[in-house]
Amino acid sequence: MELKVVKIEIPEGSNLVLGQSHFIKTAEDLYEAMAGTAPGAKFGIAFSEASGDCLVRSEGNDLELVEAAKKNSLDLACGHTFVLLMNGAFPINVLNAIKSIQEVCGIFCATANPLEVVVAETDLGRGIMGVIDGFVPRGTENDQQVEERRLLLRRFGYKL
Repeated sequence: MELKVVKIEIPEGSNLVLGQSHFIKTAEDLYEAMAGTAPGAKFGIAFSEASGDCLVRSEGNDLELVEAAKKNSLDLACGHTFVLLMNGAFPINVLNAIKSIQEVCGIFCATANPLEVVVAETDLGRGIMGVIDGFVPRGTENDQQVEERRLLLRRFGYKL
């Protein structure tokens, strides 16, 4: 087995959800989840098959995000994984809908941070071992930073 690190390219201003799924209808089901949960969002989806034609299947309503999702999916080269890129919505808005899709097995991460994916490669293929999402902590927040965090959540409308 060989471990590799794959850098994921997240377009400026976008968020990403990286997950694992098991069936060819994943791309269309993710499309429906996004359109139904965040109808104003722009998004691109890529799903890597792990059998049959072993193609990257794609859907979306924004060509740039679809192309970026396909590139990331091809760079990962891990079967039964999906890359969802979005603008105009945050993962918090859509994660429950995504997790409720019957063929979605799990979510590795949801982020806008720099992202690296640790991939294992064997004679059979490649699989995601884990993710490196953003940077290491630099300390703990002080009272002023607590207040700033709370104000930010209210500015986004997530708290009263």
